[in-house]
Amino acid sequence: MLAERMEATNAHCWLVNTGWTGGKYGTGKRCPLKYTRRIVDAIHSGELLAAEYENFDVFNLSIPTHIEGVPREILNPSLAWTDRNAFTREVRKLGAMFNKAFLLYLREVDEKVKAAGPQL
Repeated sequence: MLAERMEATNAHCWLVNTGWTGGKYGTGKRCPLKYTRRIVDAIHSGELLAAEYENFDVFNLSIPTHIEGVPREILNPSLAWTDRNAFTREVRKLGAMFNKAFLLYLREVDEKVKAAGPQL
């Protein structure tokens, strides 16, 4: 229903990471507020509507490849981790946790919703 309304009104939805980057809690660091502000400014100005994107596997998210004033490793979290294998393990672990939690709702949702979940 939300997707239908968004399409009908040409609304856009943005997911902004305001949490940790460069490692899981305890090893990474908080995303600096100046970058979060710059990303939100790019959303409000319409800059992101014209941006180029790359695909973020497992969660099938589109990530902008460039926002002026924001380091690439903030946009693509895999670039912020020094241990890429650890990053991949954590992403897959999170995807598996999401899929397990979602099992409770499988009978109640449309096939499109099921297909939109993490792909492991």
